[in-house]
Amino acid sequence: MSTQHTLDRLRSDAGFIKNVVAWQRTPARPARYAPHPAALDPALIDALRTLGTETLYTHQAAAVEAALGGENVVVVTGTASGKTLCYNLPALQACRRDPTARALYLFPTKALAQDQAAALDALVNALDREVGVHTFDGDTPSRCRAAVRRAAGIILSNPDMLHQGILPQHLKWETFFSNLRYVVIDEMHIYRGVFGSHMANVLRRLRRICAFYGSDPRFICTSATIANPQELAEKLIEAPVTLIDDDGSPQGERHFILYNPPVIDPALGLRASHTRAAERIAAEFLSDDVQTVVFARARLSVEVLLGYLRDAVARYGLGDKAVRGYRGGYLPNERREIEIGLRDGDVRGVVATNALELGIDIGALSAAVLAGYPGTIASARQQAGRAGRRAEVSAAALVCSSQPLDQYIAAHPRYLFERSPEHALINPDNLVILAGHLLCAVYELSFRRGERFGAFGDVTGMLEVLAEDRAIHASGDQFRWVSEQYPAGDISLRSSSGNTIVIQALADSSSGGRGEQIIGEIDRETAPLLVYEGAVYLHEGQQYLIEALDWENGLATARPADVDYYTRASSSTGVTILNEFDSAVIGDVVKVHGGVRVTWQASSYRVIRRYTGETLGQGVIDIPAQTFETTAYWLYLTPDLTEQLVEAGLILLPNDYGPDWPAQRDTARRRDEYRCRRCGIGEDEAGREHDVHHIQPFRDFGYVRGRNENYRQANRLDNLMTLCRSCHRAVEGALYTRSALSGLGALLQNLCTVHLMCAPYDLGVVVEQRSATTLAPTIIIYDNVAGGLGFSERLYEWHDDLLRDALATVRACGCTEGCPACVGPPGEVGAATKQLTEALLVAMLGEERS
Repeated sequence: MSTQHTLDRLRSDAGFIKNVVAWQRTPARPARYAPHPAALDPALIDALRTLGTETLYTHQAAAVEAALGGENVVVVTGTASGKTLCYNLPALQACRRDPTARALYLFPTKALAQDQAAALDALVNALDREVGVHTFDGDTPSRCRAAVRRAAGIILSNPDMLHQGILPQHLKWETFFSNLRYVVIDEMHIYRGVFGSHMANVLRRLRRICAFYGSDPRFICTSATIANPQELAEKLIEAPVTLIDDDGSPQGERHFILYNPPVIDPALGLRASHTRAAERIAAEFLSDDVQTVVFARARLSVEVLLGYLRDAVARYGLGDKAVRGYRGGYLPNERREIEIGLRDGDVRGVVATNALELGIDIGALSAAVLAGYPGTIASARQQAGRAGRRAEVSAAALVCSSQPLDQYIAAHPRYLFERSPEHALINPDNLVILAGHLLCAVYELSFRRGERFGAFGDVTGMLEVLAEDRAIHASGDQFRWVSEQYPAGDISLRSSSGNTIVIQALADSSSGGRGEQIIGEIDRETAPLLVYEGAVYLHEGQQYLIEALDWENGLATARPADVDYYTRASSSTGVTILNEFDSAVIGDVVKVHGGVRVTWQASSYRVIRRYTGETLGQGVIDIPAQTFETTAYWLYLTPDLTEQLVEAGLILLPNDYGPDWPAQRDTARRRDEYRCRRCGIGEDEAGREHDVHHIQPFRDFGYVRGRNENYRQANRLDNLMTLCRSCHRAVEGALYTRSALSGLGALLQNLCTVHLMCAPYDLGVVVEQRSATTLAPTIIIYDNVAGGLGFSERLYEWHDDLLRDALATVRACGCTEGCPACVGPPGEVGAATKQLTEALLVAMLGEERS
């Protein structure tokens, strides 16, 4: 069956169509060609013709001409548009004409480098003169590395290897750096945020070493569509760049379906599971033997959805090997096996994280299903573009979850289809990142006083500070490395932590198995949420129970299991304000931009039955807290406004539960024998006094200090229960207490992501009913990376617009008391939170109620 057949069946399904909020059809587009550039070597033109390429697309011709003319180039065109020729042709021409010339190709992953090496070999083999092509990464055997360093031609590597294995060893690479003509940065759009900020500093180090050896290579970058490709390229390489973005490649007819699962509880704004809806849509395509990729937002979601999909398609004769999972944490040989299966057609379906967004050749997929909005327009389009890499009809379906951004897109489809993709932002001068790479740069080459480090400028002052740790020695006008340490080994380009947790599976004793097996690895930043003791770890659909986690030594021990549940962790975040950079009073609201310390800790987990979603139990996670310092924007209310809102009942100050609260709280704890009524942990085990929770929310009783005594009903013992901190947070809806302030926090988190055009995980939000620093109700929005990336400064500048947009959003939303698209579901933030949030915003803006 064809993709069109599946689409026709879906279009005729009334139950499906009633939940489709948009169906965009993009007609097929013919190719546009251009003559070969006059400077292109005739031997390369003959090689292209041998491979069946008679002429170049317009963007290929323009990029090759610019690169051969000595310009730095960034090429921004669609998936499968032939971007590789834009850098292969200039690099091969340089190497063919000068036997000593070198080119360096940088791919964000080893898999992509190995994939591209195969395509490059085909072109090299069609030439009349051999050009060396070598891969140099962590998998390159030690015995082969010296030969690769000496070899002329093209080396394919990745930023991590350049950072840790090439630049620090530049004395062994003298001939390579002396003759380096081109540096290729493929999938440039990946280099945003922390990774991009690191990458810019690695390139500063690269250019510094090239200058030392007398070379000045040109850069050729390729990228998926983002809003600012030229700006990003120029910030990465710190040099002018020519933009090539007129895509001349052909494209088959494409369909993009926006599907919003039906509402199952109108009052709460709750919808049917988007995961199950994605499974059903993917099964429709697979039932017609349409090769399909399903994207999920998280590793756990991949594994859960993989199990559902395998069960669903078993009736079509598709076994487990025909539908596979693909995500970070799988071992390299597993990923290669899946990629080959996709290209060969043996694997008909794959459930993946964004690891498959990159340009790895995975064959002629015809359908893509996105289980939830991936967080950015650029990622959504990139994932959808993985289907239709040939000229035939292709389809993509985005299944919206109940998350605010998903529901925003469901209500405003044009935001996805017509708005420009996000800006890719980096901050190479982030002091935390910069300092680490400056240490690496000193290790590689000594610095002179007054010497510049890229666009940052003179780094003498920073070097003097770093010299206090004695790894750097200042002597005369020189700064030299004198430590035995290897600084690059301590810096991870992709996360703030520099190492990983290895997951080791023990044999299942019941089956008589023996031995141990490494089944994957995970970075320390996400390990607390996935491999805590008691977790069900899912790997390619196989279940493992985590029996122990040795945090210090980086080892998680697992055992195969067969259970009908999975686990999901919860975390808590605290923010300490450190200093203020700028502040202003706007009416009765104070806005601030400054520095904060974020403390994040995985606190508890739920045991959830498969398919039904029923919570079977709870557990406590005992893993050290993670901390980092960053920048933030926060706002808080003046004392006058706070007093007015408390008297009006719009906000509730902490512990303002009436005069009998201390006694009732102690009585409830004593009645419950100082144990949590949800998980059973005692106060002595928890190391602190437990909380006491109001079963019916306190605010529902309408207590107003000095006006009534409604606290007496609220504080009845039968309305109180003792809970540990973890269970209390889970019951109260993660971070938020029930108030107008929490509703505003949820709303701002959504709006800030839209305003900044960033991913939701780029920001963190904490709501405090009474901040220890401001002594007032406070909302803190912070950059979710050490040192910050500049998001909070923009939010500080947009303060007024944010509050006005928040009020407009609340008023425009059609829900009754709150929903995921505005202030959050009533079940998480409390009944009537929508009305309370609107009243709070009106008071903050000094406007009249509508």
